[in-house]
Amino acid sequence: MLPFAYQVFSTVVSEGTFQKAALKLNVTPSAISHSVTQLESDLGFPVFVRSRAGAELTPNGELILPIIQEILNNVARLQQEADNINGLNSGLIRIGAFSSVCINWLPPIIQAFKRHYPRIDISVSQAGFDQIVRDVKNGTLDIGFVVLPVHEDRLIVDSLIQDEIYCVAPKGFVPANRHSVTKDDLADFDFILQPGDYDRDTKATLDYYGIQPNLIHFSIDDQSIVAMVEAGLGLGILPELALQKIIGDVVVYPFEHTFYRSIGLVTSSVQAKTPSTQHMLTQIHDYIGEMYPEALLVRNETK
Repeated sequence: MLPFAYQVFSTVVSEGTFQKAALKLNVTPSAISHSVTQLESDLGFPVFVRSRAGAELTPNGELILPIIQEILNNVARLQQEADNINGLNSGLIRIGAFSSVCINWLPPIIQAFKRHYPRIDISVSQAGFDQIVRDVKNGTLDIGFVVLPVHEDRLIVDSLIQDEIYCVAPKGFVPANRHSVTKDDLADFDFILQPGDYDRDTKATLDYYGIQPNLIHFSIDDQSIVAMVEAGLGLGILPELALQKIIGDVVVYPFEHTFYRSIGLVTSSVQAKTPSTQHMLTQIHDYIGEMYPEALLVRNETK
C-alpha cells in the first residue's frame, strides 16, 4: 500500500543514521541503503549526504521531505479512519513540546487520554519553539505546543493561555516596594535566560526595563537558570508554568509592569483531520479549560 522507500526516507531523517533506521524498522542496514539508493535513482537526485557521523538531507532532500511526509501522514490517516469505522480507535499521535509543558501538562493529559483511547499510541519530543513549528510544518509532528505568535500560513494556530512572566532572585532580595520589581530594583544585576527566549516575550520584558545585551547570560534550561540565580550569578526571568516544579532557594516577584507569554498549539491542516489528533486536541482543550478557566496562568499568592 505504501512504498517502503518512503518509510525508510522518513525514518533515516528522524533517526539520523542508516544503522538506527534499520533498528527502528527491524531490517538490515543494507536493506536501508538499497532502499535509499533506489529512491534516489527513481527521483534522479541524491537525498542524503552520507558520512561517518550519519546521514544529512541534501537541499533537494529538504524540498521533498514535507511531500513524502504528507504522503505517509495521509496513509496513516486512511488507516485510522478504517480502524475507527471498525471500532478500533487506533493510531499514533506525535506531540512536540517545550520543557515546562512536558513536565507540567503532558503527564495528566496523556494519562486521561489513554483511559479513553488505550489503543492510540503517543510519542513526545521535547524541543525549542522554532524546531517544533518546523516539524509540524514538515509533517513529522502532529501537534506542537509553542509560544505565540507563529506566522505560518500552512499551519492551524490555536491560542491556549496567557502565562505571566516573573523575576527570579536570590534569597534575601526584596524589591523597594516589597511586592513588585521596578526598574530601580534591577540596577547592577546581570540576567540569565535561555537563548530561545531572547527574541520573544522575555526580551520584551528586558527591553522595557532597558536591560543591555552585555548584561544577559544564557543557560541551558529552566532549572539551570534557577541554580545560577541561587548561586548569586544574576536574576532569572521565567514564566509561571516553568516555575511550578522548579526547586531552588530563590524568591519570585512579579514585575511592576505585567508581561505575559502566550502559549498555543500548532497543527497542520492535514493532521488536524485525523481522528486520533482530533481526540487529543479535545483532551488538551478540556484539560486547559478545567485547569485555567480564565485562560490565565499567574502565581498563586499562597505558594
